[in-house]
Amino acid sequence: MHQVIALDNVIPRMPDSPFTQPINWQINSDEVWGITGRNGSGKSLLSELICGKIAIQSGNIRYHFSDDPDKKGGFRLPSQQIRKIEFNAAYSLLDYRKLFYQQRFNNSENEEIPLVSDLLPLDNLSEENRLIFKTFHLFDLMDRKFIHLSSGELRKFLIAKVLLDNPKMLIFDNPFIGLDEESRKSLNAMFVFLLNRYNIRLLFISPSFDDLPACTTHILEMKHCSVNFRGEKSDFIPESLSMTASLPGINWDDFTPEDRNPESNELVSMTHVDIAYGKRIIQKDVNWTILKDEKWALLGPNGSGKSTLLSYIFADNPQAYAKNIRLFGRKRGTGESIWDIKRRIGFSSSELHLYYRENVSCSAVVASGFFDSIGLYRKCNAQQTLLSEKLMEILQIAHLKERPFLKVSSGEQRLLFFARALIKNPELLILDEPFHGLDRHNKIRCTSIVESFAHQNGKSLIYVTHRKEEIPDCINHFMVLQQYEEISSEE
Repeated sequence: MHQVIALDNVIPRMPDSPFTQPINWQINSDEVWGITGRNGSGKSLLSELICGKIAIQSGNIRYHFSDDPDKKGGFRLPSQQIRKIEFNAAYSLLDYRKLFYQQRFNNSENEEIPLVSDLLPLDNLSEENRLIFKTFHLFDLMDRKFIHLSSGELRKFLIAKVLLDNPKMLIFDNPFIGLDEESRKSLNAMFVFLLNRYNIRLLFISPSFDDLPACTTHILEMKHCSVNFRGEKSDFIPESLSMTASLPGINWDDFTPEDRNPESNELVSMTHVDIAYGKRIIQKDVNWTILKDEKWALLGPNGSGKSTLLSYIFADNPQAYAKNIRLFGRKRGTGESIWDIKRRIGFSSSELHLYYRENVSCSAVVASGFFDSIGLYRKCNAQQTLLSEKLMEILQIAHLKERPFLKVSSGEQRLLFFARALIKNPELLILDEPFHGLDRHNKIRCTSIVESFAHQNGKSLIYVTHRKEEIPDCINHFMVLQQYEEISSEE
């Protein structure tokens, strides 16, 4: 055993620094640490500090990635030694500011988008990397456009690409986010493989203790940007969840537009619909009808077509015009605009999160739900502004109101998107894995709000998740997509 990283009385150099106490922490070679804590508690900031992306005002950080602790020159800068894997890492591969969310469904505008094989070359793969590619079925993705990957497939891609650089330490931010059950099991096995086969250190970040990988041996808990606990996993006791009395109550009448006049009992009707990207068939003959007051869970493994199916409903996919699809009683392509459809739907998804790169205020992100826009380009009236602030208070994120969206944590961003989907109290609420990256307290709070929404008369819900334990009690119908294509092994 030897020391890998040591933080001695470290105080970060940040404007209006949220860190209130010096940080002391030591990581040894036989330890696998998990950083946990509530959303906004400083977990990601601590990881950025370790990666050398935040300067130090005082104190010292020492690095030693050599197998021999006495080897001369063992202490080195972290820039080429530590790599962080997070969902937002896709920004570094494509300039998402020049892309738009619907572009992934428009084949005519994708000619210049690279294939997976362009970004993940197969030349001179090591035996270990080939095994990783096979474990995550990455060989089957090589001829796909990068922006056509599902959120789960994107996670696998990012992990494999980082491993090609042979880093000394990997930091996984929310390692299981977006992955189905099989992929989570494979990733847990891969962590053990990396620890046993590679000379590599692993560090995990998760707002929920329960979502840390099984190989985690030690816990560092952050609270209000200071270290609240530091020690062995077996000694850690998660914070109590006795918060029943603080669950929010909402008067949904305040959020219902005065001109709301549902015209049809049938919200969605799909008959013999194929789900496809270009010539690639993902699902065949999908039949699905959603009526007023029905609450659905949409389930299926990564890459089974869930997000594409939702894009037909939310009017983001032009393929819908050529399919037998009716929305709110009208066949697609009979004179309705996409905005006629969107104004009746509240929507949140990981993919939308990826493309929302407008650095507007957090309150503007919530208010953009009134207009179904990415960014806020119309001025809210006094009532809309009041409702946006009220919903942020209910979600306990009112303190973020004036902060730039791109400067808050990923978990806080997810809460803002959840509020954005709810803000107009829609007829149909579509939540595509809405609680990614949320701590347990916020998951309970948001689930309570979903249940409250669902108990209104005339409301319908589509809820997508890879975790069956997160399905709200109000769900009374299930749509399950199986893997249509046969997974082939690399020869």
